[in-house]
Amino acid sequence: MISVLAQERLLGGALGSVLAGVVVFEQRKCIYKSIANNQSQMESHSLKTEPIFGKKSRSEFAHLWNRTVDKTLGPVIAALSSRGW
Repeated sequence: MISVLAQERLLGGALGSVLAGVVVFEQRKCIYKSIANNQSQMESHSLKTEPIFGKKSRSEFAHLWNRTVDKTLGPVIAALSSRGW
């Protein structure tokens, strides 16, 4: 026969495991519910959003980007082409 102390330890371990399982299950349920709520809010919000930049701003940004790249990489390209690369 198993001692009373061992029985208490087994009972405590079993009850602790059940309690931990319930806590984990409830936390997961809350997490999944919050994710579903956030996704539904994001879907409804994404339908209403407009582009951040207009067509003119995008073309100005592209022009500025191209000039910056040309100024930055121009000397490197000139040096490589003078070496015959």
